[in-house]
Amino acid sequence: MLGHLLKPEYEELIAKKDWESLRIAFEEVDPADIAEVLEDLPAADSGVLFRILPRDVAGVAFEYLPLEHQTEIVQTLGSEQLTNVLNEMAPDDRTRLFEELPAEVTKRALEQLKPEELKVARALLGYPESSAGRYMTPEYLALKPSMTAQEALDYVRANGKGRETLNILYVVDDKGILLDDVRLAELVMAPPQTRVADVPKRALVALQATANRAEVLEVFEKYDRVALPVTDSRGAMVGIITADDVLDVAEEKATEEIQKMGGVEALDAPYMDVGAFEMIKKRGSWLSVLLIGEMLTTTAMGYFEHALEQAIVLALFVPLIISSGGNSGSQATSLIIRALAVREIGLGDWWRVLVRELRSGLFLGVMLGAIGFTRIVLWEGLHHLGVIQSSYGSHYLLVGLTVACSLVGVVLFGSVIGSMLPFILRRFGFDPATASAPFVATLVDVTGIVIYFTAASLILSGTLLGPAP
Repeated sequence: MLGHLLKPEYEELIAKKDWESLRIAFEEVDPADIAEVLEDLPAADSGVLFRILPRDVAGVAFEYLPLEHQTEIVQTLGSEQLTNVLNEMAPDDRTRLFEELPAEVTKRALEQLKPEELKVARALLGYPESSAGRYMTPEYLALKPSMTAQEALDYVRANGKGRETLNILYVVDDKGILLDDVRLAELVMAPPQTRVADVPKRALVALQATANRAEVLEVFEKYDRVALPVTDSRGAMVGIITADDVLDVAEEKATEEIQKMGGVEALDAPYMDVGAFEMIKKRGSWLSVLLIGEMLTTTAMGYFEHALEQAIVLALFVPLIISSGGNSGSQATSLIIRALAVREIGLGDWWRVLVRELRSGLFLGVMLGAIGFTRIVLWEGLHHLGVIQSSYGSHYLLVGLTVACSLVGVVLFGSVIGSMLPFILRRFGFDPATASAPFVATLVDVTGIVIYFTAASLILSGTLLGPAP
């Protein structure tokens, strides 16, 4: 619920431009709920609302907005409002905003920061894109190992306001080198005169500022921490990454992988913000590669042209055969890419996966083959009853057997190639997500044609098919 008013009532006040009533109403509303209202508004109206919100509330509410909405609002705000919003934002959220803004807008935004905030922003923007340094925040508390527990708690009370988190505190030496971390609960429970260096602690886990996005996710998942320290090459502490930052990282990575699995280059921006030319470029390259791959299907069918001329009925089942193989391959590659991504399996598990997919592919192929054979027999039975006109001919049982055997072969092959391709790509250092479902389907289509007509040549030779010329 949005405070004491419902969302439509806020919208009614906005429509009437009753800004004073809105300002009073928003005093009792959580910033996350304010952001929910702002998200549905045009950027111009959102900009007006930011002018009436208290400075600290505006900054927090702004952080909850999607990046695309943030960039639109920034370009509508006056210098004073922009200064208030940017200076109140968490440094890591502000960095991601700067990355999305046009260069000239970023320059204007940087000019609005306080000197100390500007120094932080420039430091964060100096790290490689998608590195831990870009996601970290310098808003943490560091203790000296010589402090007593009582001194440390006094220090937290005096300096803890506005920090990203106080659940974890960090221990550094006089040169800023990270020595350890300590949970606030342990500090509270320790006798007052206990030195910070002697307070019970967990094993220290830290991230390098240059660590990439995948490494950040892996370390957080492995050690299950709410925050991790970030250090430079010397071991000096430069910031922390918290759980909410990791959620943003995970969302970005998942989005890229889903796009790649769909046969599209990563868009690197929200769908509606990608220009027409850029969208064509991102999608066209993969579609061109897939089209060239599908041309091999035409070549394969041309090789079996003689068989098609002798038994045109074979052409009726080509779509069924290749789509079944493509579907099984797409299923397998999607499952394996996801399992590799969440580390349910590793490269060393390829043999176990192969055995499982051989077993699964064979069973699924037999199941689909039985369905295909039954359909052909039932169809022919309906023809003899006069219900339908079309017929598969007097050799319909052999046609059904050909289709059934072909389905077993293509589904089995699709399952195997779909499961092994991500392993091969990972082994050679490529992203397994590039083994997209459309790519695997195209590869299996060509093989499916070969399997189908080879089965037809073996089973129908001497009946529907005469000797090869």
